[in-house]
Amino acid sequence: MVEQNQPLVVAEVELPEALGVGQVLVKIHYSGICGSQLGEIDGVKGEDRFLPHLLGHEGSGIVLAVGPGVRHVEPDDTVVLHWRKGLGIDSETPTYRWGNREVSAGCLTTFNEYALVSENRCTPIPSDSDLQVAALFGCAVTTGFGVVENNARLRIGESIVALGVGGVGLNIVQAASLVSAHPIIAVDLHENRLDLARKMGATHLVNASEVNVQAELESITGSAGVDVAVDSTGLPEMIQLGYRITKPMGRVVLVGVPLTGDDIELHSLPLHFGKQLSGSHGGDGDPHVDIPRYHGLYRSGRIRLRELITDVVGLDDINEAVRAMRAGDVSGRCMVSFDD
Repeated sequence: MVEQNQPLVVAEVELPEALGVGQVLVKIHYSGICGSQLGEIDGVKGEDRFLPHLLGHEGSGIVLAVGPGVRHVEPDDTVVLHWRKGLGIDSETPTYRWGNREVSAGCLTTFNEYALVSENRCTPIPSDSDLQVAALFGCAVTTGFGVVENNARLRIGESIVALGVGGVGLNIVQAASLVSAHPIIAVDLHENRLDLARKMGATHLVNASEVNVQAELESITGSAGVDVAVDSTGLPEMIQLGYRITKPMGRVVLVGVPLTGDDIELHSLPLHFGKQLSGSHGGDGDPHVDIPRYHGLYRSGRIRLRELITDVVGLDDINEAVRAMRAGDVSGRCMVSFDD
């Protein structure tokens, strides 16, 4: 990313000459494209002071080498790359070279064929794992499941509405189905995403481009409202809708981040009598604990992840993939493949 609100630049950059303390060199095989990257391009959180920089925070790959002090991964390990901190050293961030310019990178980047990653952003998984599916554990699965488990604390038989069912929202729906929530209501602007949400366990679908969402939700839940509303859109009007349609003792969890300056307006009185409003930081999970658990569910056939990967592109086509995500053409998760 060279400039905000502009296409990404695909280029050859040089790796640092040596691995620092706690750094891991990974050959990346797959990277997911998350809504967070679209937010970075758009400057959702304001001016970006680190340009140019590499992007990506969800991936899978093979460890090639480790720096001093690394104890939790070793060469030839198959790893999930995740942005939340796991076990190990939180290393200094690497600096790449692009001609005569420095290129910034955080503790994890995945839109690059080779990456220097902080040890605590790598979690080993079995060597025979499906690397394409494994990338989903870097964010889409752990965030979606973590929201249901850790933030919403959804109970058997409680109702939930997922406002926005992209990669994370679809896993919120799937996790809600795992805990036997009812009804599980998916809301989105795009019919293709709603169709996929049904396959993930949604019991009711609401197309926000065709109906009055609040009226439709009230027809499903009655005047009492839902137990849990989760917003993945970051749109103030949807956050406010989620707040309105939850029960007096309901929970509202915010996953999407509004654009800087797009504030929300709420009547706060219900918060004094039991209603809860909270933000989620990637599901607030522990990658080294949660990734093996969720990966085990996938390997035993208890959850569906292959169906979530609806598009796979090469790095040269990443700007077209970003465009397709914005347009709603991508139903589930779009993967960038570095495999020939």
